Amino acid sequence: MNNVVELKTASLMTVVTMRLGRQMLAIPASALREILDPLPVTRVPTADRSVWGVINVRGAVVPLAELRFAFGIPEEPATEASKMLVLDVDVAGEPIVVAVCADAVLEVAELDRHTIEPLPPKGSAWPHAFVHGVFRTPKGLLLFPNLGNIFAAQASAAGTALAS
Repeated sequence: MNNVVELKTASLMTVVTMRLGRQMLAIPASALREILDPLPVTRVPTADRSVWGVINVRGAVVPLAELRFAFGIPEEPATEASKMLVLDVDVAGEPIVVAVCADAVLEVAELDRHTIEPLPPKGSAWPHAFVHGVFRTPKGLLLFPNLGNIFAAQASAAGTALAS
C-alpha cells in the first residue's frame, strides 16, 4: 500500500507561490530557506539593477536579486505584503544563497509535475531560458522560473559571482 501512495505523490511538487506585479510565480519549496519581512538593503556601487544590493541575514551577507527584471515586470512600491525570500539555488553546479523580492507571498501548494506546460515557441514575453514552464490554475497562469539560469545570467551580466 505504501508503494501506491509513493507512486501517486512522486509527480507532486511542493511550491511557494508569490506575486510580482500581476504575475504569479511558483518557487520550489525545497529551494526556500525562509521568508522575511523586507530588511535594510546595502546597495552595491555600480551593480546591475537585477542584483543591486545585499542584505544581512543573521550575520551572513546575502545578495538581493530582483526577478522582475528577468521577466520585464514593472517595479512597484513596497507594501505591507512585500517579502524577501531567501533561497538555495544551484548555479552552474555551485550552490548559492540568494534573496529575492516578492510583492506578496501567496500560499504553499502542491502541483502535479505532469501538468506543467512549455512556453509556446514564439510569442512569449518571457525569455525561454528563464522558464521551466507554466501551470494553469483557476487564478491564471503560474510561472515556474528556472532560477539557476536566471541567476547565472545575472551573475554573468554583472561580471561577478552571486555566491555568498
